[in-house]
Amino acid sequence: MESKAVSNFLMISPRKIRLIANEVRGYQVNDALSILRNMPKKGARYLEKIILSASSNYKYLNPNSDIDNLYIKKLYIDQGPVLKRFRPRARGRAFPRLKRTSKITVVVSE
Repeated sequence: MESKAVSNFLMISPRKIRLIANEVRGYQVNDALSILRNMPKKGARYLEKIILSASSNYKYLNPNSDIDNLYIKKLYIDQGPVLKRFRPRARGRAFPRLKRTSKITVVVSE
């Protein structure tokens, strides 16, 4: 049995959060959470919350199962919508800034 959690529109670039996701993909949920709690990156907090949500979803759907045997089956980061903003530059010009967002999907299984 599997359970899934999806987080849309996180204000962090997918490239930054993929570095963190590659570190915990395939681990047991408890091990992955302990790794993420000791990471000094902003994306680790986002990933930790989503993994906790997926494990809670699993516990809700399967109340008699053992939560200690859960592992991260799939973890992928997709690009969300890009916000287009402009920065003022010299001589009245404007340079575009692309504020990228992420969509995180976590699937846990026993």
